[in-house]
Amino acid sequence: MRTLDRTREVSPPLLSPKDKEMVRVAQRCIMAALDHSRAASITLTTDTGEHPTVDVPPAALKLIGQLLGAMSEGRPIVMMPTEQEFTTVEAANFLNVSRPFVIKEIEAGKLPHRKVGSHRRIALEDLLAYAKKMHADQAAALERMADNARDLGLDY
Repeated sequence: MRTLDRTREVSPPLLSPKDKEMVRVAQRCIMAALDHSRAASITLTTDTGEHPTVDVPPAALKLIGQLLGAMSEGRPIVMMPTEQEFTTVEAANFLNVSRPFVIKEIEAGKLPHRKVGSHRRIALEDLLAYAKKMHADQAAALERMADNARDLGLDY
């Protein structure tokens, strides 16, 4: 898979069961501390036994907690700047649809974009909003199908 410009794709290392539990405990501690405090520092213990305190903004600590949660579940992690733009091919891969479908949605005005020469670029923010709407529409369609099946007595 091609890595997007300025994107850091991080595959979490394989964790032993002991490491997974350590990550879970660290995540719970960070999130609990954020729930009950405005403190923005953490104390680390180094291999040499030192205990430096590091000031960290609460938003960064929350992100670290979320990162630890994803690591403990073995989920892949992708970091990218919010101003990231995608080509139509990259947008299609992100949405798990075809490139022609992305172009059709752009031309229908459903997916905002900008032109760079003759090339289309889709902002990450717009792509995320489109994906969220697409998933909501899919869930609503499935719910309508289930309602129709119930109305026809086709429960299973």
